[in-house]
Amino acid sequence: MTDTPVEQLSFEQAIKELEAVVARLERGEVALDESIALYERGAKLKARCEAKLKEAEEKVAKITFGADGAPSGTAPLDAG
Repeated sequence: MTDTPVEQLSFEQAIKELEAVVARLERGEVALDESIALYERGAKLKARCEAKLKEAEEKVAKITFGADGAPSGTAPLDAG
């Protein structure tokens, strides 16, 4: 577990740390107080990953085409 504030982590850093937190909690080799702290950090990491994914999703765009078949711009990708 790093001391870096969760808000400063990239998606890749946050997911890697989240996986480490889950592994430590699953092994059950930590004291109760540390387990609680790990769980709280894990919840923040999960929220960070979700926020970064949403941010990336909003940046994805589809190319739009005009009547002549030529690209005319972009539009938000429908989430469906």
